[in-house]
Formats: sequence, structure tokens, C-alpha cells
Amino acid sequence: MQFRSWMVAALLCAAFGVHAQTVRVANQGDALSMDPHSLNESLQLDVTANVYDPLVTREKDLSIGPGLATSWKQTSPTVWRFELRKGVRFHDGTPFTADDVLFSMARTQAEGSDMKSYTNDFKAVRKVDSHTVEIETNKPFPILPSMLSRVSIMSKKWCEDNQATRPVDRRKGVENAASFRANGTGPFRLRERQPGVRTTFVRNNSYWGKIEGNVQEVVFTPIGNDATRVAALLSGEVDVMEPVPVQDIERVNASPSARVLAGPELRTIFLGMDQKRDELLYSSVKGKNPFKDKRVRQAFYQAIDIDGIQKTVMRGASRPTGLMVGPGINGFDASQNKRLPYDPEASKKLMAEAGYPNGFEVTMNCPNDRYVNDARICQTVAANLARIGVKINLAAETKGTYFPKVLRRDTSFYLLGWTPSTVDSHDPLNAIMSCVDDKGTGQFNLGAYCNPKVDELARKVQAETDTAKRNAMIREAFQIHQDDIGHIPLHQQALAWGVSRKVDIVQRADNNVSFKLITVKK
Repeated sequence: MQFRSWMVAALLCAAFGVHAQTVRVANQGDALSMDPHSLNESLQLDVTANVYDPLVTREKDLSIGPGLATSWKQTSPTVWRFELRKGVRFHDGTPFTADDVLFSMARTQAEGSDMKSYTNDFKAVRKVDSHTVEIETNKPFPILPSMLSRVSIMSKKWCEDNQATRPVDRRKGVENAASFRANGTGPFRLRERQPGVRTTFVRNNSYWGKIEGNVQEVVFTPIGNDATRVAALLSGEVDVMEPVPVQDIERVNASPSARVLAGPELRTIFLGMDQKRDELLYSSVKGKNPFKDKRVRQAFYQAIDIDGIQKTVMRGASRPTGLMVGPGINGFDASQNKRLPYDPEASKKLMAEAGYPNGFEVTMNCPNDRYVNDARICQTVAANLARIGVKINLAAETKGTYFPKVLRRDTSFYLLGWTPSTVDSHDPLNAIMSCVDDKGTGQFNLGAYCNPKVDELARKVQAETDTAKRNAMIREAFQIHQDDIGHIPLHQQALAWGVSRKVDIVQRADNNVSFKLITVKK
């Protein structure tokens, strides 16, 4: 372990040295691409959000504010008009105009895009003049500005000049110029990209907005090994890192050089099951799909000792949940947040009633470098399910191979995490719980759960402006999903960032690390 720590320290020091306004950021995984439309994964979107801007941005308290659009209004129930910021230039000096907005919105719907669920209800995007655009939706869409906070605007000219008019398709392992280079309007420029090794960003001194921090350079380094990542923080070779392993929080806080910033996170960790195929891809059951039977899904659910996971695996740093959203998300109802009881004996009876008295074998896909203790959660779930006769073949792997696999639905049983980027229940209803179509609805419903009534409610939730009516619809949709055992929610994990005592940083509940808000103390 000491040798590993020494190697990380040597790499970091040799690569970029140390000076007062360089901040070294480490994470257990890497952003898989610099293309902001190629993967709807929060780490990648958070990293690229330092380089690219959306029309509407998120403030420190997660409220929305002006980004590349200075104002917006509804001109009719289905039309939004956005006034664009003038005088903005991309990092290569190209002026930002309405043409870039039209291009970027179309790009999110192109083949290979992982951002279709954000713009799938757009009927048309029109240029009114050089700095005004209109977005027309198929139905009234009162939360549209909030949806756009995750949609980065790219340079039409740069993408055309660099043959990057379509996003790279992470499912197929395809790359293009936008994978390794970037040209945004954001507060930082991409200087160097070495996938899996190091990515360096430098301050954009021509940025249109305010950069509150004093950082001139940010070096982002993936360090997958927990102990090595902690050692790098405590030795001063890393200034900011996450996540801090739950077992190391006390030790970091006791250090004279670092501290832990902890808080609730909006992300829900859950399990999904293939409910579409007539025969599972990776199971001992042939000729049928056991996950199509609700009794099997419920048996899996009630076999999982969520309190044991909270206590032993997460060491208290999680909140067990019965819903696909948690506190802080619009539409969350605490009275509805109830899990089915942990009851292995009931699970055995359900399995027998479904025709599997001796259980069966199935492969479970899981990342080992994306969520807090993700691989250990999956190992514990596998051990729980073994008690009801289910043999889990655990395929735990780095997210670089895990995401392409599960996103092309090459899975039978999987673990995933989801942070509603709009801070609203419509987000998971649309992306995870709606039936899958070819326009981006249900894009991350990887097991293809489908109940037309949930779809109907999700569309009504999107259009409803009366808060009480809207919340009632959300509650009804969530209840149907709970009753169906559409997915198996586990918990909301807690944030734990390791931060040098020489650095000030703003921690948001969506786990976004904004470089422009980091200050190195003098």
C-alpha cells in the first residue's frame, strides 16, 4: 500500500508540481469522455460543466439562474422564448449565437446521444434572431428551464470542423474529437486530457461570468483504490477528493491537514431487473423470464437486509428508501417512503409460488468505482439472495466497461444510482420509470419496466402547473411503481468529500464540484 501511495504522489508531483493556485482533485473514477452529450452520468456531466455552459444554470442552493440565456418566458403553453447572452465567445474565440443552441439541441437527439431524455418532448427549436430562440414542446412543459440545466451548448462551427456533429456512442466504444478535446464557453478550458490518468483544466480569463474562486489550474486524477486516495489527501498530494470511504471519515477529520465535508446527497441507489425479454440473457432459467413475475421481484426485494447494508457496509452513511427519490426532490412524500419488510421466509414462499422453490442462477452487473461502496453493496445483496436459493454471479467492474454494457441493455440484473438533475420527481418518472421508446423516454429504464398508467401520469406531471394536483399525480405514479416492484430502491448515499484545510469549496447536494467556487487560502 505504501508503494502505491508513493507512486501516486510521485505521479502527481512530477506531472504538475505545486503552486499556490493549483488545485488537485481526485475521484474514484474518471470522466469517461469530454463530450457533454455522450454519457448522462453525473460525474462526467459535472466535470464537463466546468468547460461548457447550459442556457440555464444551477446556483449553489440548486435553484435555477441565468446561464447562456439571460431570461426566458412562456409565450404560449407550449412555447418558451429564451433571450441569449450577448458578447460570449467559445474558448477558440468563435462568437456564441442562436445557431449553436439549435445545433446543440439537435445533437442531444442524434444517434449516440445519452441526453435524449432531456429534449425528447421538443417539437421544434427555432431561431428568432441571432440571440433569441424559441423551443416548442409537444405538450405544456412548465419545468422546461429546469430540464435545460444539464444540456451543454457546443460550438456548431467547432463540431463541424472537427467531425464531431454527433456524440460518441459509449455503448459502442466509439470516440471522436469531442472525446479528448473541448471548446466550450465555461469558466475553465481543457488543457490536457489523458483518459484514466489525468485531465488538466486552466482558468478561462475571458469568461463571461463571475469566477468566485482564485484557482488558476485544476488537475483531475482518478484514484480507484480507497486507501491510496485517502493517503494522497492526508499527505497533501491531493487537495480535494471524493468519496472518502466511510471507514476513514473519522481519521481524515482527525488529521491536521484535511477535513471531511459531509451532507445528504440526492442520489438514490437501486436495483433493476430485465422485465422485457422472454428469456434472460444471463440466467440458469431457460425458456422464460422469472423477473416478469412480480412474486420473484418481491422475493428479491424482501430478501435484502437493507438495515444490515446501512450498518455494516455504509456504516450509517446512507438513508434506506422505499422510493426512487429522497428528501430534497420536488414531489417527495415522506409518508409514502416505506419499504417492504425484510423477510427471507416470505421471500422463499414467494419463490416457491412462482415455481422456483430451489431458486435459480443469474448474473448481476455492478460498478466497483462509481458509487459509495458499490461493489460491497452488490456482494452483500448476493449473500442475502443466496439465503433464498438464488445464486448470483457477480460481475463487478470499472465503470468504463460497466456503463457501456448496461446502457446497451446487455444485462439481466444490475445496480444503478440516479440523481434527478432537475431536482424534481418528473426526472426519474421520465428517464427511469416510463416505458422505453425511441425518442428518449425511459432511456435509463434499463430493465424495460412498463406500466402505461405510470406513463400517462408522467406526461400529466410534466404539464401540470397546480402544485397540489401535480404532487397527487406524482404520488399515484410512485405508488403504482412501488406496487409493481418496478425497481428495488435501496438507499440515498451520503456525501463525503475530503478537503485540504488550505482549500475552501462549496458542496452541493447534487455532488457537483464546481471549480469556479474553489479558493486556495493564502
